[in-house]
Amino acid sequence: MADLSSLLLASLHPSTRKQAEQQLETLSLQPGFPAHILQLVLNPAADRGARLAASVYFKNIIRKRWSDETDDNPISPADKQALRPQIVPAMIALSSTADKGLRAQIAESVTVIAKSDFPENWPTLIDELVSSLSQTDYSVNLGVLETAHSIFVRWRSSTRSNQLFSDINYVLSRFMEPYLAMFRQTATLLLQPQNAQTLATLAQTQIVLVTLFYDLTCQDLPPALEDAHLEFFGPGTGWFVRFLAFDPPELAGDPDDTTPSLPSQLKTNVLEVAELYANLFSETLAENGVIQNFVQAVWELIGSGKRTGVADDQLVSQALRLLATLVRQGSFAGMFESDDVIKSLVESVAVPNVALRDHETEQFEDDPLEYIRLDMSLGDTTTRRTAAAELLRALVSSSKEATVTSVVGAWIGASLQRYSTNQTDNWKDKDAAIYVLTAVASKGATSLHGVTSTSMLIDVVQFFGQHIAQDLQAAPGSVHPILQVDAIRFLNTFRSQLTKDQLLQVLPLLMRHLLSEHYVCFTYAAIAIERILFIKKTGSTVEPLFTPADVQDSAGGILDALFSRIERGGSPQKVAENDYLMKCVLRVIITTGSAIVPVYERILNRLIAILRVIMQNPSNPIFSQYTFESISALIRLVTAAKPEKVSAFEAALLPSIEVILQQDIDQFVQYAFQILSQLLEQHAEGTAPPPAYDAVVASLMQPQWWAQRGSIPPLVRLLRAYLMRAGANVPVQGVLGVLQQRLIPSKINDEHGFDLLQGLVQYAPVAAWGQYFRGVLVTLLTRLQTSKTDRFVYYLVYFFSFILAIQRPELTPDFLIRALDEIQPGLFGTLLSTFVIEQIPKFVARDRKVVIVGIARLLTQSDRMVSDPALTNFWPATAAAVLTLALKQPAATDVAAPPVGLEAVGATEIDIEEANAGYQAAYARLAASEVARADPAAAVPDENAFLKSSLASAPPQLLQRLDPSLRAALA
Repeated sequence: MADLSSLLLASLHPSTRKQAEQQLETLSLQPGFPAHILQLVLNPAADRGARLAASVYFKNIIRKRWSDETDDNPISPADKQALRPQIVPAMIALSSTADKGLRAQIAESVTVIAKSDFPENWPTLIDELVSSLSQTDYSVNLGVLETAHSIFVRWRSSTRSNQLFSDINYVLSRFMEPYLAMFRQTATLLLQPQNAQTLATLAQTQIVLVTLFYDLTCQDLPPALEDAHLEFFGPGTGWFVRFLAFDPPELAGDPDDTTPSLPSQLKTNVLEVAELYANLFSETLAENGVIQNFVQAVWELIGSGKRTGVADDQLVSQALRLLATLVRQGSFAGMFESDDVIKSLVESVAVPNVALRDHETEQFEDDPLEYIRLDMSLGDTTTRRTAAAELLRALVSSSKEATVTSVVGAWIGASLQRYSTNQTDNWKDKDAAIYVLTAVASKGATSLHGVTSTSMLIDVVQFFGQHIAQDLQAAPGSVHPILQVDAIRFLNTFRSQLTKDQLLQVLPLLMRHLLSEHYVCFTYAAIAIERILFIKKTGSTVEPLFTPADVQDSAGGILDALFSRIERGGSPQKVAENDYLMKCVLRVIITTGSAIVPVYERILNRLIAILRVIMQNPSNPIFSQYTFESISALIRLVTAAKPEKVSAFEAALLPSIEVILQQDIDQFVQYAFQILSQLLEQHAEGTAPPPAYDAVVASLMQPQWWAQRGSIPPLVRLLRAYLMRAGANVPVQGVLGVLQQRLIPSKINDEHGFDLLQGLVQYAPVAAWGQYFRGVLVTLLTRLQTSKTDRFVYYLVYFFSFILAIQRPELTPDFLIRALDEIQPGLFGTLLSTFVIEQIPKFVARDRKVVIVGIARLLTQSDRMVSDPALTNFWPATAAAVLTLALKQPAATDVAAPPVGLEAVGATEIDIEEANAGYQAAYARLAASEVARADPAAAVPDENAFLKSSLASAPPQLLQRLDPSLRAALA
């Protein structure tokens, strides 16, 4: 422990990082470590860098190991008990400005612990927080209130339940009174003359207090706040109305600053609360003229193009969202029905916030990816434009649609007229007109399909022909590039409104824009091509609209342009920064289908070259996913047409995969295993794979490969694929070691353990694993006894059924009975009566065949089951359970098998799972690589018919003990 500070500093340097991390991992398992590292964080005499590193390491340990459900050496109950009373005082001790970074890490740790323990195992938390509030020290108050918010914020997205309201009431009983006192004290001081520093601290605290107001009311209105409604919302005198007018010159930000000022943040939070009330407590808002007062205040805040600075974007966006919510609420609709109000809302509030500002046009060139992110409304950020569009859509969805459309149409016409008189200087007028028309014309839309229904009063196809197509066709430099981006975005947005022939005509134009010198332009072209090729035939969720024949002539040109754009990046970070381009590569490969075979080598070589660059410093997990998915799709398409090409893929890919594994490139290891599995699966079952796989499989028994959670599913898949082709050569002891030490004991990975175990039983010779089977069963039974879960019981009973169902001469039904009874006499009967019979009817459709076949064989092909009195007693109940399963109609959600392979990539968006909180990668499956799992009971074509014929041969005296209704159903 004396070396802790130096180890933490060493972990910050690349040359010593790995060794230091390994030593820290070993130290962290010692009793008392969490409290010890917390003391280092609090020690003002320690090195500043070491304290900061310690705070981050402490937080990561809490996040990784606090939950009892984790497999990563959970923190002991004794250490937890010791830590809980220390952590809130520790956070308070770090309340100075200099310690803000340290406090943030400790506060986040409090949040993680509270999420797991509060209130059941940490009932004193709220009392600890409340007792820490100060009458005078607002630095302390700020930390306490921010921590309270981090605990309560999860209520916003929680499903209503008795437990949730029990937790909320528990908090309200302890927190509401001191909260209201703190709110009133802070608000009173804030609205009095203060020096700038004091005023800033008070404003920061008041911002958090208003945020907490939202937390406390997001599910229901607490009685204390309902009683004090006018104190907060009352016209003229309510705190919230006064906050909307709060603009002290001491807190005015720099006009060029992009960070919202404290008054702007406070107003934004107040408007968020008002929107919450409009959605949940509209009747309360409608009383005493409250809402009219708020609307007037919002109008004064943002009307007629006020607050155009970037720092006020969040405030303006929230104000527009509030207005849109009020327009949609039936109880407030009357406020927005007059023609004058509609005209004013459109022309003075919505439209001014659609116009592009100078900083946005600069962003178009200087920070194109951020421009795209904001323009496409990705992430949590709502821009002025998207909020204004939401208000316009709310207006046209009201009963005054015709009036709104007429007002908007007149404004669009005037804007286009201004553009036509001076296209060089007035291009922003056309840009705004296109954006506004897109907003009011869109009735329904999805991220996958674009706009699916449009306004009956607007002909978007006609508008496209008259105003959009010309910019799409224009030569580079002849119109402003943002107008060309607008044209591509319009086409992409309304792609579902165009016919296949129309879309085929615009594809060459989009190809040309891939060559644009403007980053946003070629990126939008890639996005549009990918989304157009994604379109499905009407009425189908799988069958694509575009066939290989439609794109085979243009695919080569599109791919060359995309690869050239990606390769131009040079450095690993720049090559990988634009995942839209690689996503388009993937879609073109999939759409081209088998027509890609003649040119696959050129495409594969360019993908490998890109892979070799980005593996030097992986930086964009989404780009990485699409890169490997493209390689996987190429393997699938080419080997499906020409199976012999698998050796060419192996020769091309194995050198890069070896580098990934040798250098342990964490972000790519799981992809490497999936590609290896896919290549190995191309070899016929039962045939020896190339020697290269023997060396890889031998190395897989090393513990480090199984430490990353995201690597476990592809590792199991690779071992199963190897078992199917070289079962006799598998290092059985190594596989069983992994099963018994890493997988079966784990509540997270036990399903993968059963998957691997079933592969071993099915494909490896019984002589290779039979002598170890007792040990495996003991491991399973130990887990059943010490940490049973419903999921584990499900997998265990399925595994027993699996052994009974598969057709191997050595694996008769009595094999399993004998193996269990050798551990303890009568054990099989005990498990049958205690777990198996109860579980059988609960199996879902995808597993029912194996279970029915396995249990049918048990009932009729086991000598013990039909002759041993200790087991025949359970025969009727077992038969009744399997008949119940056979007669049960599968649930609709059980019937549809999940798509695999290219169908999975084509049917839905690829599920990109990014790193879990920075310390363990989640499993990111390569959808194109997956194949449907072979049926382990393939020898039985119809499980119900097999059950019926099997039971027909059962001893009559046993059948007679069945319930008459089941005998009738069987007949």
